[in-house]
Amino acid sequence: MATMKLGSKAEAFQLEGQTWQASFHLTLDVVIEVGEMSFHLHKSFLLQTEMYRWFCHSMCSIRGLIHFVIALQFPLLNRSGLLGRMISEFRSEDGKACVLHLHDIPGGAKAFELAAKFCYDIRIELNATNVVPVRCAAEHLLMTEDYVGGNLITRTDNFLGEVLGSWKDTIKALEACESVLPHAEDLHIVSRCINSLASKASLADWWYIDASFLGLPLFKRLILAMEAKGMKPENVAEALIYSAKRSLPGLSGGSTAARMTPGISISAASESEQRVFLEEIVDLLPMNKGVISTRFLLRLLRTAMILRASPSCRENLERRTGAQVEEAALEDLLIPSLGPSVETLYDVDCVQRILVHFMQLNQSAVTSSAIVDEGQSITSSSSPTPMAMVARLVDVYLAEVAADVNLKLHKFLSLASAVSDYARPLDDGIYRAIDVYLKSHPWLTESEREQICQLINCQKLSLEACTHAAQNERLPLRLVVQVLFFEQLHLRSSIAGWLFVSDRENDDHHVDVDDMRSQVLELEKECLSMKQEIGKLGKPRSSWNIFSRKCGFGVKSQSVAGGK
Repeated sequence: MATMKLGSKAEAFQLEGQTWQASFHLTLDVVIEVGEMSFHLHKSFLLQTEMYRWFCHSMCSIRGLIHFVIALQFPLLNRSGLLGRMISEFRSEDGKACVLHLHDIPGGAKAFELAAKFCYDIRIELNATNVVPVRCAAEHLLMTEDYVGGNLITRTDNFLGEVLGSWKDTIKALEACESVLPHAEDLHIVSRCINSLASKASLADWWYIDASFLGLPLFKRLILAMEAKGMKPENVAEALIYSAKRSLPGLSGGSTAARMTPGISISAASESEQRVFLEEIVDLLPMNKGVISTRFLLRLLRTAMILRASPSCRENLERRTGAQVEEAALEDLLIPSLGPSVETLYDVDCVQRILVHFMQLNQSAVTSSAIVDEGQSITSSSSPTPMAMVARLVDVYLAEVAADVNLKLHKFLSLASAVSDYARPLDDGIYRAIDVYLKSHPWLTESEREQICQLINCQKLSLEACTHAAQNERLPLRLVVQVLFFEQLHLRSSIAGWLFVSDRENDDHHVDVDDMRSQVLELEKECLSMKQEIGKLGKPRSSWNIFSRKCGFGVKSQSVAGGK
């Protein structure tokens, strides 16, 4: 850390409790009170600057010359125009000592102590942590070149230029500005520090760790300055994430930050302070999609709910999350419901709003998907589309929250319908969620069961799902019949396909057909098993026979047996 040594004389101040005593073997007739501290000094020394100015601008009388020579025998106690004026205006009562109050001096007693020692030419050391308050104190005390050359304002200004050449020192100086705002603002020290840091950030390793220790107002200004200078959104986001994890325990990032910066203890802020910090951080987040992970956005959203952040803050996070919700995992969406009147374990309304934002941003994808033939899959490419990924996520989420007995039917239906049916290449996921809901809500009426089961497209159920649905006592009879019908279509298509492939292979490679026929028999056994299970459900036998004949169970069995 850069330092500057001033003064040449040994220490001449003694601290006794809350009082500094100047040991000059003279009567100390001036008391300067700064906060709880008192500085006992000698009036004549405080007036030396005025004596010097008087001597230079008046006739050089013998008396004046004597006073001036006496004054030169001692170092200047103070080079302050302010103190000179205050002492000259002071009117003593009953010969009491002159008492001056400087409670508003920036930097407080510590800064005044250094300024006073500078006046006495006592050795002091300026560094990056104290130069800013001393500079502000010197300005307040009017320690300008008008009174003596090389005064404290000039010395501290020169040293500040040296401090700003180093990243670490500039950070310390900017931190020190927080204790003397707005004085440091008026002297343009804050802007000088921020501009210096913004220019150096791209060259500094782990710069955001140092910056995270700044107070919120200065940290915000630094981030904005870095963005203005063209810093990449990814780097800005990195700084914001680190700072948020360090300052908001709810993000479970505090331990990570502590490991990265050993020896640093993070003071616990109040809930209101955390709320203000969170809202400011959210406003600073880059708008670029993907620079902040969806997982972290959802953690921010959860923390915002806990801290009761403003509605605009929560909406901001929901919109950002909706723009990239396809990257979320199930555990990220399981946001606990908060508030005195909550009904469900998880905040399904929040997830609903996130999905609405996603659909609004992907409306064009929905429109293009609607013209795709229902028999085709919108995820025929090697990588699924965001729409398909969100549909799969919604189905998994529904299966998780469906077990909550307090989840209303209309909310389940609303969530399930939030994503277009075209986005689901298979309906196994939504079927599983509906099955869980029916199991957890046995009091649903037949009409309500049929309503919720309308979400299932039987044509998009896998063979395994069809088999399960055909034996599911919780499903309405209408759906079971549809499932059996489409499963039979799947079976017939599969058998026909195998026969076709087998014939070609038999012609080209002389493959034995017996193996294929044994597979067909296995399928027929599955159909028979399904028929038996349906019978156990108590369905009329005649209904099953009619359905079997329509679907061709008997015909197919005879043809296969005959072919064998």
